[in-house]
Amino acid sequence: MVHREDSATTPGSRVATVPEGLAPIISAMTALQPLGSLFGVETWDVDLSRALSADRFAELERAFYEHHVLALRGQEISAAQFVAFARRLGPPQPHVIDQFHHPEDPNILILSNVRENGRPTGLQDAGSYFHTDYSYLAVPARATTLYSRVVPKVGGDTLFADQQAAYDDLPEAMKKRIEPLLGIHHYGNRHDVRDASRTAASALSDEQKARMPVITHRIARPHPVTGRKALYAVSGSSFGIVGMPEDEARDLLDELAAYSTQPKYQLRFRYGVGDVVVWDNAALLHSATLIDPDDARTLWRITVLEESRDAVAADVLAPSFATSHPA
Repeated sequence: MVHREDSATTPGSRVATVPEGLAPIISAMTALQPLGSLFGVETWDVDLSRALSADRFAELERAFYEHHVLALRGQEISAAQFVAFARRLGPPQPHVIDQFHHPEDPNILILSNVRENGRPTGLQDAGSYFHTDYSYLAVPARATTLYSRVVPKVGGDTLFADQQAAYDDLPEAMKKRIEPLLGIHHYGNRHDVRDASRTAASALSDEQKARMPVITHRIARPHPVTGRKALYAVSGSSFGIVGMPEDEARDLLDELAAYSTQPKYQLRFRYGVGDVVVWDNAALLHSATLIDPDDARTLWRITVLEESRDAVAADVLAPSFATSHPA
């Protein structure tokens, strides 16, 4: 990857990250560049402070479902404009950790290591392990979008792992083995349940814990829009498998997680100030990366849900994806 940027930290100061040898993606209205050789696209050709036409938004939505990660670089938007954009992707779901909801809109969760008067202004070290957002809910997340407000001097990247590609590459015997299996999910990180750890799930109060269910999802889960199968949340909130002894279930989940997060399936996303990134939770695992706690970082996050537990592909998307990506 070739990163070209200056040292300024104002919106618009970063130039696009263009992988060597990869050509721009042809698009009717928006100039898209690949973020990597496997998945992900970015553009500087969108201004979210202005209302997007239906056709322009539909084009971005198609790019999102096809490429899994969509980065809209160099935005300068308000909380209301950020929420308005997210609502076009799906219904927002406020995070259970409500003490860090944005004061203007509870659908925005503030992620920050900045402290004011000795008090945290946002959730720190959230999701520093591979996971899928809201996989512990019966109706899980369609998309997560982050708006980067303050960028640390070093690090702060997000890692993504393509779970559709990983599923496609599984041996047929493993595909048959996992086809009928249901993963058991609840809030947390099965590899680290210590509340004080920087790689555990963010700690909940007793009242917040009481709101978190134990639910199931298919391990080999068809995408609710495209129909393409992926390994679903095999790292993070999956703590067991229905009808399987706990040790055997964890061994299988660990095997699938190690397989599906190999470097060949990963994309590292590097933020600039003002970047808005959207990712497809049904197709990916992702992980935050830890930074120096004294190196300031702030992002706004909105997560939107699928329309229903058994969401059906939208008419406009189903025909194109069904032919190119059979389940």
